Amino acid sequence: MTAPIIVADAPSLDLLCVRVRAAERVAIDTEFHAERSYAPRLMVVQLAFDDGAAIVDPLALRDLCPLLEALAETTVVGHALASDLKIFADRFGTVPAHVFDTQIAAAFLGYGMQISLADLVRDLQHVRLAKSQTVSDWSSRPFSERQLEYLVDDVAHLLPMYDALRTRLESQGRYEWALEECAELGDMARYRVDERRAYLKIPGAMRMNRRELGILSEVVKLRDRIARERDLPPKYVLPDDVVGGLAALRPKQFEDLSQLRRLDGGTRRQLGDAILDAVARGEALDENALPEKPKRPLGAARDTLVALLGVAAGEIARNADLPTNLLVPRAALERVARELPRDLESFDAALALQPWRLELVSKPLWRLLSGQAGLVIEGYADGDPKIRLSHDRAHE
Repeated sequence: MTAPIIVADAPSLDLLCVRVRAAERVAIDTEFHAERSYAPRLMVVQLAFDDGAAIVDPLALRDLCPLLEALAETTVVGHALASDLKIFADRFGTVPAHVFDTQIAAAFLGYGMQISLADLVRDLQHVRLAKSQTVSDWSSRPFSERQLEYLVDDVAHLLPMYDALRTRLESQGRYEWALEECAELGDMARYRVDERRAYLKIPGAMRMNRRELGILSEVVKLRDRIARERDLPPKYVLPDDVVGGLAALRPKQFEDLSQLRRLDGGTRRQLGDAILDAVARGEALDENALPEKPKRPLGAARDTLVALLGVAAGEIARNADLPTNLLVPRAALERVARELPRDLESFDAALALQPWRLELVSKPLWRLLSGQAGLVIEGYADGDPKIRLSHDRAHE
């Protein structure tokens, strides 16, 4: 691939956007720093076309929205795209709608869920990528020759890999499955934080009563708003243990805040009034508006049911040469164990899986649950045990 174009001013960005809009597909990757900001800070955006590459410098450009608007008009190809798209969602409030993730596509071909870009390039393109700049400081300018080589390498092979993966997926009848799965990455709803449930991430929430959860939720909302305004990680505003401590303490006046050892004097002075207001909002919530308590653990019997379904799903996945957690997430099996659906239609609704997944697992798992089929261990005596779903018992 020829030397990349460096895009570091508005006229260059305008020309790049024209090129993006004219392309049928564009490969993309990003470099970012995430250690000290609310959302990761974009340092570099790399693009590859069938006839060249471009390196976009976000630190030199005031507005990348035109690029995001252009990407919305083409198919974006990348590897492990979720983290890149999450940055676009957080920073610009939008993500490209049409995406193809080579890592997801590879999972449908037996590569597992977490194959790295370097390993997939080596297997499909027979090229060994140099990963010497993995921990590079991407805020430094100008880019070194080795940095530029690394940046281009991360996107240069994506479009040829797309072609190779598509050919193999189509030959196995799985291309539409991969597109279905990749389509979820282009849905902005995936990246929106549900403020109503953010409090569940605080350690100790499971043990709190509903009133304490109401206070916890209000304090978490306050922390998130301040963190976003200051562009800081939320834990830098108030650590998790302090947030949980405030919900348990339920302070009424400024002096009460001193009871929390980890809430230092500076933070009390800066945020004390806002914290007390948040606590008061939680105290004032109507009983019907309080958060529901988190679901309790399933219990031994239903945990066993989830494990049994997981074994059966694993066998179905093995036969289909798919990763088990791609085929059926554990959360879907836990819903079944909680709801105990009484017929196949209700069972499908409880699983809440995409059509391609239901096609593979719905009827076999339902037959197992309804007693029409069982799990059989074969080959144990020969030292090669395998688990399979038996034929329907009604026909044995």
